[in-house]
Amino acid sequence: MRNYSKTGGRKGLPGYRTPSSFRSKVLDVVKKIPKGKTLSYKEVAGRAGSPKAYRAVGNIMNKNRDPKVPCHRVIRSDGGIGGYAFGEKKKKEILRREGAF
Repeated sequence: MRNYSKTGGRKGLPGYRTPSSFRSKVLDVVKKIPKGKTLSYKEVAGRAGSPKAYRAVGNIMNKNRDPKVPCHRVIRSDGGIGGYAFGEKKKKEILRREGAF
C-alpha cells in the first residue's frame, strides 16, 4: 500500500497523499455534521476529496473512538443505518433522539 496518489509536491506539502491525511479530512467532515442531520458514507468521501473512497470512510468510522466525532450521523446511501461500534440498535436510538429519523 505504498502507491499513494501524487498531489504535485507543492511547497510545504508532501509529494503524496498519506492515508492519515485522508483520515483527518474524513473526521473533519464528520465533526461538522450538525445534530439532527446525517450524511452518507459516499457524501463524506466526496466532501473529503475522494468520492470513490466510501468504503474507506466506513473503515475509518469503525475505528473511531473519539467522542468528539459523531460517527453515528453517517449512514448508508440507500437509507440503511449502516454499522456502529456500539451496535446498530444504539445508533438508531441516538439518531431518533437527535431528530434525524
